[in-house]
This record gives sequence, C-alpha cells and structure tokens, in this order.
Amino acid sequence: MISKKYSSMLNNTSIIREFAQYASKRAAEIGAENVFNYTIGNPSVPTTDDFNKGLIDLIQNEDSLTLHGYSPTLTIYSVRKAVAESLNRRFGMEYVPEDIFMTSGAAGALAHAIRCVTEPGDEVITFAPYFPEYVPYVDGTGAVLKVVPADITSFQINFDAFLEMMNPNVQAILINSPNNPSGIVYSTETITRLAQILSEKQEEYGHDIYLISDEPYREIVFEGTDSPFISKFYDNTICCYSFSKSLSLPGERIGYVAVNPKCKDAELIINMCGQVSRFTGHNCPSSLIQLGVAKVLDETSDLSIYEKNKNILYKELTAMGYECVEPGGTFYMFPKTPIADANEFCNMTAHELDLILVPGDSFMCPGHMRLAYCTTTDMVERSLPLFEKAIKMCK
Repeated sequence: MISKKYSSMLNNTSIIREFAQYASKRAAEIGAENVFNYTIGNPSVPTTDDFNKGLIDLIQNEDSLTLHGYSPTLTIYSVRKAVAESLNRRFGMEYVPEDIFMTSGAAGALAHAIRCVTEPGDEVITFAPYFPEYVPYVDGTGAVLKVVPADITSFQINFDAFLEMMNPNVQAILINSPNNPSGIVYSTETITRLAQILSEKQEEYGHDIYLISDEPYREIVFEGTDSPFISKFYDNTICCYSFSKSLSLPGERIGYVAVNPKCKDAELIINMCGQVSRFTGHNCPSSLIQLGVAKVLDETSDLSIYEKNKNILYKELTAMGYECVEPGGTFYMFPKTPIADANEFCNMTAHELDLILVPGDSFMCPGHMRLAYCTTTDMVERSLPLFEKAIKMCK
C-alpha cells in the first residue's frame, strides 16, 4: 500500500509552483519575452568569478578522491572552521567549528534544527506572512506549527497575538528575516523585544525555548535598513543559512546550521545533527561545493539589481494606487491586491495580461500578492503598464 500521508500531499501542491508552471506554459506558447513572470525566487545574477575560479582550482589541484568522496558525518572540519571564523569576523561572535554543521541549503538546515529541539507534539510558532514550505518542514518532524497573524501595517512581529499564543508546549520559534514574502527586515527593536519575551517565558515555563532563525536572504539588505544579526540577541538561537541567494547557488544546495556558542548544549546539538542526517537521508552535502564556498565566505554576487528593481516597483506601484509596505531587503514585494480576493486578482492578471503574480493566501496573508522581482530591470519596466491596467480593471 502506498503512503497515505504523501499521496494526500498531492492535493496541496505549492501555489507558487502552479503559477510558475502556468508562466512556463505561456512562455512556450507566446515567447518568454511576452510573459511577465514574478513567481519564483530564483536568483537572476551569476555567481562570483572567484567561486567559479575556486572550483576550477580545486578540480585541477586537489585530490579527486577528497573532492568527490563522502565528507565526514559532521561535514568537513576545515569548512566548518572557515564558516565560524567568517561569522566571528563579520558579526563579532565567538563561534568555533563545533558550532557549525554544513547542510543542503537552508531547507536542510531547518530540517535538522527543528528535529534537534522538538519532540512530536511540541509546538513551533512562526509569524505570518511566512514561507509556505514551513508547513511540511515542521509537520515532517511530528511537531505542530502555529502561526501568529500578521501585522499588515508593518509586517514586524504582532507581539500581542504572539503573547496570546505562547504556552508551555512551545519549544521553538521560527523566524525569517529578511522575510519571504514581505521583504521586511525585523528591526533591532523587534528582535530585542522578542529575545526579552523568550527569556522571560523560559524562566516561567522551566524549559529552554529555541529561536530558529531562517536567514537565506541575510545579505540582501537595502540601504538604510536596520538589519541586526539575530544570534547576538538571544543565546538559544540556531541560525539556518543558505548560499543560494547571496552567491546565486540555489542548484548547489549548500548552507549551514550555526548554533550560538552560548546556547545550552551547543556542541551536543551539532553532534545530534549527524544523527538527524541518518534519519532523513541527508548524509552531507557535496564535498566539492563545501570546499568551494569556503573560499568565498565573505563575498556575494552583485546583488544591486534587486534594490534597483525594488525602487522602480515600489515607486511606480504606489503611485498607481497599490498599497505596499516598502521592503528592506530580499527580492520580494508584498502589496495589497486592489480587490479583497487575491486569488481572483492574480488569476485575472495571469490569464488576461500574462502578468504572473502569486496570491498571498498560502503565505497566511489574504488580500496580498507576492512579486519576486529577481528578474531583469527591462522586464520590470515593461511590466509597469500591465500593473496600471490591472488596477484600472478592478475599478
């Protein structure tokens, strides 16, 4: 008999992928240049020359068995050491290699972190709007995901609703800043207050509460934005990072778990990651790519196009009448839709204008739409008349 659990998931496919597949179909029919696709958060700039040159150097000069063999269970020590040193250098931390575990992207990091600090039935709280894949990430561990409603005026944390949801069954808080889909960056004030609440609740409940910080967009922060390094504010923080966006390497599936050195049982948690790998079949990311990113840890791709595209879209869409909280980072924007039903609006723009947007309902924020503007500036500029036409169609 096939698995009922996974067969039932076929009825809950990603709305992002559904709209992306429609965009691909239309591109095949009328040409990609005639489809204005804002669906998938796939980086639109190349990786760095240094990364490519570093891979070539490794392949030409290092032992082939080392490059293409299994890495150790806890991943390559020299890479873990390099990651720790980079974080310390950049953010004034005190990581050691034993605090780092390399993973298959941020998704792999989250899969390990959640399993390390929860038991089946425990509660994990996150904040809307949030990445929809958090649902299977948490459900797959046996824990239960609870979602705090959004403060749509700022997309900072809705602390009143959060405090109402806190209870002794909560073992972990899952946050994403800079945020997908809103583009908002949690401020120092927000993170300070969150840390204070968690510290108080740990004492009240008599057990540790872990802050799992999902940070694949950490390097995409726009000018003037307050962007604190979250692990500095709360000892029991587990950082989950990916190089997919900063170095434009989504297909290489490389990231890491970094457990705050001040976290209780920090080294134990990293050792547990090796055991989680046995359960999930993770078994370490590519040895070659681990060694490759270790050469360029303080570099990023040229990310400036994302801020350029954000500035154009925010200025022009708000002038047209769209309501939007201005993003502080990422390559996403999350405006309100001109009508209450975001699904109706996004289906209309897709089928009548070939303007492909993603409705906000699956992000637990109805009445909004996500724009992934990791695309060419030319496409952004050519799409503007369609946004104007769409809002007029709703009047």
